Amino acid sequence: MEEQAMLARDLVLRVCAGPTELDPQWIRAGGKVTTPFLVPRDRNLVRAIIAAGRSMGVDRLLVCRTRAEFSYEAVTEVPLDTDTLVELIRGWGNTPTDFLVCVEDFSAAVLVTADELTVAAGPPDFVRELVGADIPQARAHFAARARAEGGATLTRAAQLYHCVEPGARHARTPRGPGPDLAERLARTADRARERSPRAVRGLRALRGSWGWLMLVALLLVPLAEPALRPVLPVLALTYLLLFQLAWLSRSRTVSFATLLRVVALGAVLLWPIALAESALVRFLVADPYGVLAYTYVAVPVEELGKLAPLLLLPLLARRRARRLAATDFLLVAAASGAGFQLAERLLTEVALMEGGHTGTGGLLLPGGSVVHAPDGSVLAVFSGHALTTGLVGAALGLAIVGRRYGAWLWLLPPLALTTAVLEHLNLNAVFAGASLHWATDAVFAVLGGGVLTPWLLLLLLLCAVAMDYRMIGTAAESTPPLPGQPPLARLRRWAWGRSIAMRVRVPADIAPLFRRIALSWIDLPVTLATTLSSIAHELAAATIAARRGPGVLCDTWRFVRHRRASAMGEARSEGRPWRPYPAQETLTRTARELAIRLGLAATGGITAASAAAFLAAALPAAVVLPPVTGAGGDTPAYALVAVARLQTWWGGEGTAVWAVVALVAVVSLLTTGNAVPHAHPRMREFLRAPTANTGAILGMLAPGQVGYALPGLLGPALPRRVDRLLVR
Repeated sequence: MEEQAMLARDLVLRVCAGPTELDPQWIRAGGKVTTPFLVPRDRNLVRAIIAAGRSMGVDRLLVCRTRAEFSYEAVTEVPLDTDTLVELIRGWGNTPTDFLVCVEDFSAAVLVTADELTVAAGPPDFVRELVGADIPQARAHFAARARAEGGATLTRAAQLYHCVEPGARHARTPRGPGPDLAERLARTADRARERSPRAVRGLRALRGSWGWLMLVALLLVPLAEPALRPVLPVLALTYLLLFQLAWLSRSRTVSFATLLRVVALGAVLLWPIALAESALVRFLVADPYGVLAYTYVAVPVEELGKLAPLLLLPLLARRRARRLAATDFLLVAAASGAGFQLAERLLTEVALMEGGHTGTGGLLLPGGSVVHAPDGSVLAVFSGHALTTGLVGAALGLAIVGRRYGAWLWLLPPLALTTAVLEHLNLNAVFAGASLHWATDAVFAVLGGGVLTPWLLLLLLLCAVAMDYRMIGTAAESTPPLPGQPPLARLRRWAWGRSIAMRVRVPADIAPLFRRIALSWIDLPVTLATTLSSIAHELAAATIAARRGPGVLCDTWRFVRHRRASAMGEARSEGRPWRPYPAQETLTRTARELAIRLGLAATGGITAASAAAFLAAALPAAVVLPPVTGAGGDTPAYALVAVARLQTWWGGEGTAVWAVVALVAVVSLLTTGNAVPHAHPRMREFLRAPTANTGAILGMLAPGQVGYALPGLLGPALPRRVDRLLVR
């Protein structure tokens, strides 16, 4: 608060639209969570208000009456003490009056009316102390009271704070958009599990048996055809790369099985991309192995073609695309690039019967390559198609999901695409016996020269995770909570207290740009603390679930991912109609069941007590040089050459039968048996009838599901103190 005494009129005009209503514009600023509730005006309410202020890390609150006759009274600063606030309210007289309690930077407030109606607005931490951990349940309870009791006051509050949709009283369920193709398929699978459990169990057992058979085939194929030896190592590295990116993307909403299917789609894209390159080379009357084909034909066609899954997603799953997080764009793009890289590398290595170019750089984000000259100097560094395409996808995700943070984020996709194009262009120019123009080489050096691409990708990934969790927090009004209280409460209180203390010192009369930059820097610790707390909360819930067996663990994993998708859909909709999947009722029911199974039923709170533009055309042309000996010319250069080499191998030394077997095995392992298991046989039943339960074991232990089963099988061995990671 300013040094001079603030009048009640000034504070009310900042926060309220009237004596008993909060200002909708103030609520929308900063993504505040708002919850009206009915509670008696007693010491418990005051105690909850003090606890809410303590959760924000402040040491005092601003209090004033909101009615017009008290407009020229001074705002009172009260410490976080229940008795002090009670004495202040008693000093106003015996007649109940409306009053407002607010923090210093006006980021959170409680409006207490003369009746039982009270409205809390602010960050989720602030509102939880007043209404409990389950904010959607408190809003639904208030909406039910408003429908049952009626009255202009309750109905107006329920509609103003979006607890019910405006309109007729019987319109309880708003009409939203219809399902898309992806949701119809998912719904069909859910119905099949409910209506035909025996058939589904048989299909699961068949899928598991087929997966292990394909894995054995990949182990035996090199014995019959040595040229196919690189297939299994390259496939394993692709799994490892996608697993690393997916594990680091803590806010993702797409499943790992979906990413592997995108890998298969990216591998299939090699053929249409090669056809497009061939057609363009013929149109330009150029040499397929010349500099022009290697650089200005291969690079733009491949870099744009690898982004095709991101363009197809809104067509095949339009509603699902509106629930994607920023990290999802990164993962889908990286999966597409990984599939293209998988196909290109396999075709080249199988055709050349060499296994030495599966990538360099170790096991951390594998798939890159380094081209050396005969003297040992580095000629080109390529991070791999997965990382370069993932970099573009990450930039697109930040720009699309974070559009509320400013149009300047749309500068990231062109910069990311330029980095990917220059890195690819430099590699292909070396293979073609050329080098970049000095100006292009200077820009490439400024962008990292290919060495910084993995680190740029990780930086954008961290920014995307922080942005996603910040947006997920703004959707707490409709998102069921995770079981237990969020951990790291002291860290969040410190971050909020520091932010509030610094925000009140930022002058209001400085340039808007400078003020926006200052406030963003001040809010950074809050964003990081909230992100760390959310990640720790999810990991702690999964750890507690693992101790209770694979069934609870897998259900928790699915709920966490569906919860993120629901929150992202709510946050990205910005008030527009959107379609949650699973339905809100199903998600809420799942949350309550998990809380009971984990022993963490929600408690607390006063109510509970009661593709961007392509820039390569503007780049200077490559300068033709004599071919560099020892530059690694046998390494895959572009799709057209890889396909041509495979055709030569197929018509000459290759064995078609074993190549088809390897192809079927790779596609099978990528497209089936990688989802989180739905059914888990009980150990007691397996010990009694092991033969009868073999199919159930195979149904949950396909090759791609072993990673899900191991934590669930080892989880019961965790110590009992794991249950204390979260509290009610």
